[in-house]
Amino acid sequence: MKLDLHEAFQNPGHEFSPIPFWFWNDQLTNEEIKRQIHEMDDKGVNGFVLHPRIGIPKDIGYLTDAFMGYVKVAVQEAKQLGMSVILYDEAMYPSGSAKGMVVKRHSSFASRGLQAVELPCEVEKEHTIDLTEEDRLIAVFAAKKIAENELEPDSIQELEPHEQTVRFDAPQDDGRWVILAFIETNSGGNIRGIHFGEDDGEEHAPPSADLLNPEAVKAYIELTHERYYDVLQDEFGQTVIAMFTDEPDIVGRNAKEGIKPWTGGSFTWYEQYGGKKSDLPALWYDVGIETASIRKRYEQAVYQRLSTVYYEPLSRWCEEHGIALTGHPAESDDIGLLDHFQIPGQDVVWRWVAPEEGKGITGRHSTAGKCSADAARHRGRRRNADEVLGVCSKKGGWDLSPGDMKWYFDWLFVRGVNLIIPHAFYYSIDGKRRSHERPPDVGMHSSWWPYYRFFSNYIKRVSWLMTDSVNTTKVAVLCRENHLPWEMVKPFYEQQIEFNYVEEALLLSKAEMAAGLIQIEAQSYSTVVIDGRYLLEEKTKQQLRDWIKQEGTVITVGEERIVEGAIIVATPEEGANRLIESEQQTVRLNPRCPDIRISHVEKGDRFFYLLVHEGEESFNGTVTLRETGTVELWDAWTGTIEELGQVKEVSLTLHRRESIILMVDPNNRESIIRDPEPIKEPIKMIELNQEWTVTGEAFEKQTTALQSWTEWPQMTYYSGTLTYRTTLHLQEMIAKAVIDCGEVEEIVKLTVNGEEIGVKMWAPYSFEVTGLLCEGENVIELAVTNSKANEMDRLALPSGLIGPVTVEVFGSNRYISGIM
Repeated sequence: MKLDLHEAFQNPGHEFSPIPFWFWNDQLTNEEIKRQIHEMDDKGVNGFVLHPRIGIPKDIGYLTDAFMGYVKVAVQEAKQLGMSVILYDEAMYPSGSAKGMVVKRHSSFASRGLQAVELPCEVEKEHTIDLTEEDRLIAVFAAKKIAENELEPDSIQELEPHEQTVRFDAPQDDGRWVILAFIETNSGGNIRGIHFGEDDGEEHAPPSADLLNPEAVKAYIELTHERYYDVLQDEFGQTVIAMFTDEPDIVGRNAKEGIKPWTGGSFTWYEQYGGKKSDLPALWYDVGIETASIRKRYEQAVYQRLSTVYYEPLSRWCEEHGIALTGHPAESDDIGLLDHFQIPGQDVVWRWVAPEEGKGITGRHSTAGKCSADAARHRGRRRNADEVLGVCSKKGGWDLSPGDMKWYFDWLFVRGVNLIIPHAFYYSIDGKRRSHERPPDVGMHSSWWPYYRFFSNYIKRVSWLMTDSVNTTKVAVLCRENHLPWEMVKPFYEQQIEFNYVEEALLLSKAEMAAGLIQIEAQSYSTVVIDGRYLLEEKTKQQLRDWIKQEGTVITVGEERIVEGAIIVATPEEGANRLIESEQQTVRLNPRCPDIRISHVEKGDRFFYLLVHEGEESFNGTVTLRETGTVELWDAWTGTIEELGQVKEVSLTLHRRESIILMVDPNNRESIIRDPEPIKEPIKMIELNQEWTVTGEAFEKQTTALQSWTEWPQMTYYSGTLTYRTTLHLQEMIAKAVIDCGEVEEIVKLTVNGEEIGVKMWAPYSFEVTGLLCEGENVIELAVTNSKANEMDRLALPSGLIGPVTVEVFGSNRYISGIM
């Protein structure tokens, strides 16, 4: 078993590969499609999401025979290489329109919404409500306004319209009375198309479809899914593994201002989900203490309708055709809408989540990784996927660094994501409308592409670890189907208290609660933490009260006692301290480090700790584990495994952008207990401040002053690789040494005496060269690749070897200081 785990970790299968969006955005040819597929396979990328994107010429119409011919070529080539293909269910995004063909089939299938039209009550007793041919009058009310967005609750009264007129005699008081007409209308929304002229704001942007209308969704499936199946049915469930649906938008992009989701031309659908006609004013105005509960009821009705009418039929179709439904809903915390996904998903885009300013654990979008992972855990789904990296650079262009890319992958993994969908590999970067459409290309046109196998192997290893494993936390954080509380869990992250989000609906429908434990699928919880601001269903409160009597623990954060018998804490920090006191901290770090995240899983009969550094300052200290047994240190970046012996406290150095896995075998307690090696300081530092020869394509320069090459003539906007070469003369071989390159912008490959030592893509740029520096002359070469943004965005970002470059000597201090 142990050897099998080692082999599986070091050489994971293709199923754990990153599966990037592959943007088809230009003139397609069979030859280029095949070439790029082989490029991906060569770099360890064993799958792709076939994503039509803006830039495809108009003579390759969406879902036409010409388009599907190229699709078939791609799938057949992937099959030959043992790769997986995920189909994308739209021409660009958001999903549900089939590039406007749904609306073309029937105009009534256009996306719909509800508008509130406010008419002042003046002298007229009769008021005319203007309606277009597409409009439907749903309800009319009269009410007295007490503020711009506030109504007096007792004044609200429904009026009976006669065709387009309504009569109302306003009371003769000092109040401001208004007529409120609620009108269902076309939302005016669109999706983004795949041909130039079809983007947002352009004349031919395809109209969005009514995703709350079963007939519109049926047409969508017939036009899209059935078309793919007709052409590729032999590969469904084999090479074709899933269909990706992308952030369906009920009213579409660029919809009319203030419009809210609606459908059906009447009030009937809302009543089916428990809604009341009297709810409507509260959707736009404050109507007193019932406002929040009414809006919650409306949101739940829309959610249930979208889930039942859109997601469920797509899921059923995929299941019946041997593939999975994957993708993600529109919002980062739409966890309830993932119910019908065989591979629940989310997306991390626009640098809303980022290494700087605490964005990794702050704000609504910081919940996206947990959203997909916890949806999967509580629904018994083996995989969950996150689309990541779209417009995630600091400046919004091509300036994404490989270090930040690694940070995003780790951010997802430690939250439980186990299928990475990089956004995106571009088929073409010809012209700015292609190259800068949601940049950057993180694949074949990127600066790190020659080294991408490092990322592929890393992604496979950690995806393997997080698949078919059970998360061990006993802490559940209660959430709503469309809201995951982030403020409350921020100190949990900072103090290494792992938790999972559990929806209130799942607690009621799926949880087994007995003997102080809550069981949902393979997850088991002894503590539930609740945001004290939540409006819980009465049956939820009763269920939790009963569970508390069975020795379950409920903690509410805030001043309100929303569940009788719960422990009340005033702040999230107090909640974290309470969990630590009850031994719910996953690991203990000494010294404390609020930037390290933790995930603790059981896989087979072993326990694994995944530690990820999300900050900037190195951690040097100890990690105290829960279990006793033989401990091994697994490095997913290199694939190396080191046995540490039988220890409960592990000495660890973890730098920025690094992660490490600690494996505990509780069945093996006979290992030798090893004393941790003390951290040694170098006894001597040699600075390589002599002359360097710098060469590149049609470039050569000698310099003793290392600086950004953007300072050199004609190199300001150069993106590429330059090689720096120098020599170091030693009187004898150095037993142990480290070459520290100092500042590098931004990828460096080190070669010593003709032997390639390794590649570093983020700071610290240091290489151990023990036994490699010999007596006499040593040739040191550093091949440095800068950011692609210098070329693509015309940015003069610091580039090259900036240094200082030093050799840190450990052990013997006899050497020649003269350097040539």
